[in-house]
Amino acid sequence: MIEVTLIRHGQANTGARSEADYDCLSGLGRQQALWLGEHLRATGGFDRVVSGTLCRQAETAALVNLDARPHRQDARLNEFDYFRLARMLEDRDGIPFPTDPQSFAAHVPQVLDLWRAGGAGPDHESYEAFRGRVLEAAADVAGAGPGAVVVTSTGVIATLCALALGLETVVKARMFLRILNTSVHRFAIDAEGLHLTQFGATPHLDHPDRRDARTHY
Repeated sequence: MIEVTLIRHGQANTGARSEADYDCLSGLGRQQALWLGEHLRATGGFDRVVSGTLCRQAETAALVNLDARPHRQDARLNEFDYFRLARMLEDRDGIPFPTDPQSFAAHVPQVLDLWRAGGAGPDHESYEAFRGRVLEAAADVAGAGPGAVVVTSTGVIATLCALALGLETVVKARMFLRILNTSVHRFAIDAEGLHLTQFGATPHLDHPDRRDARTHY
């Protein structure tokens, strides 16, 4: 059995309305990553880092990687294009892009339902293809041996959780909304499949003076 540790990237450019505008860390996002790097170093470290190719993922990986361990990028760990799906939802159903946490919480399951039902069209990555590449990437990390940390995004983490626990889309959407920036998740992979062993840990943000640094968006 091999354990794989997944980390969500640090806080990105909140308030963005496109993938290109969103894809950079905020000042707080960089600090979150540095704090996590210090925590991981103090608790045993890791042998290598794997991240997606998105800027927010690669930058988080670099900041976490205080001891300059080998870092490999894998596009299969990239997030799905939430902003494009949101535009499709608005064009089809007139549902506007969310402007606050409450409307975002309602928006996520609507976007996932559109995508899962095939409403994104043939030129957009399908829900099934996304799920398949995410699972393959996790299996390849495990196949390379223990000691890796993987820096990715909410959709990837929520998808692996849903696969491990057999969750329906509605519950997956709720889980999507609970994944904090730079939170730590662990999965065990063996001959029986994928097993969730830790969800949403933030030991580097649990200090009393860092509670305000716990962010979802």
